[in-house]
Amino acid sequence: MDKIIPFSITDLAKVTNHRSGEVKFGEKMLTIPKGEDYYDYLKNCDAQYVLIGIPEDVGIRANFGRPGADSAWESAIKSIANIQHNRFCKGSQILVLGKLDIAEEMNEAKDLDFHTTADRKKLSSLVERIDKEVVHVISGIIKCGKTPIIIGGGHNNAYGNIKGTALGLGKPINAINFDAHSDFRILEGRHSGNGFSYAYEEGFLKKYFIFGLHENYTSKNVLDNLKKIEDRVTYNTYDEIKVRQQKNFQQELIVASEFIKNDTYGIEIDLDSIPNIASSAMTMSGFSVEELRQFIYFFGNSKNAAYLHICEGAPDLGEEKNNHLIGKLIGYLVTDFIKSRRELVF
Repeated sequence: MDKIIPFSITDLAKVTNHRSGEVKFGEKMLTIPKGEDYYDYLKNCDAQYVLIGIPEDVGIRANFGRPGADSAWESAIKSIANIQHNRFCKGSQILVLGKLDIAEEMNEAKDLDFHTTADRKKLSSLVERIDKEVVHVISGIIKCGKTPIIIGGGHNNAYGNIKGTALGLGKPINAINFDAHSDFRILEGRHSGNGFSYAYEEGFLKKYFIFGLHENYTSKNVLDNLKKIEDRVTYNTYDEIKVRQQKNFQQELIVASEFIKNDTYGIEIDLDSIPNIASSAMTMSGFSVEELRQFIYFFGNSKNAAYLHICEGAPDLGEEKNNHLIGKLIGYLVTDFIKSRRELVF
């Protein structure tokens, strides 16, 4: 894990607002002590959940999206550190590993122009470099018997999460994706819009359910491709659930679960599916925060849920006075996931 910038106990203290009479997550979460072997410590520590940040927006740039998702990790860890440690959820269940060191790739990407063919190829090449690092760290966490909670970056990182988990377990996995977009676009070079299609094509993704696809932003080509492989990749749409009310939200949770629950699966959350959340592809119409929280609680409550990935949130694109709110939202989602698993034995 040489590309990890470790989060230390000192780093935790800096982001934790200590208050008399209260105990915060930041006072109880674990970090890997200096000089300790990462894998040995991970295997033997009591924490089940490993928090890791991916501070990048290279995949978004390669997909002609608005950059800014690199800022989610910093916002999230500040909020998570200040959640109350109490009987409902305990900070000691979490080990904060740190963040991937992607400064070099971010620096190389910042002046590249999506409209130029040569620069698009360079962006895709940078995404592939990030892929390798994500695969390496996720497979290591999985091999240690722990549950990764991955925060930040574009949805390109779904590929690394899926491949890393599959390699860690020695078998392909399923995925459930709460998203306005399929991210199952053509294999035209890596970017944030084709992480799942690459994972599927390479045999790491077995079955895939897209929850809440927006009909207005899914191409005919993607829909035609999905139709051909609907036994392994299927979806429902936001429009049929919330607009036309042809389907019921709670019932669709069950339908999606039946599709993926019999094998190990990853939970992928794209924050651009929630209205007015600053992201690379903001929407004015979408599911509520409460519905997203119910979704995570529902799918987290299974031993087959291998990881949680929360991506595309971009605090730097939000209102300056309230750019901490995305981090606070991520904190709710992380604790909902952990709370959903209280009855599970690892």
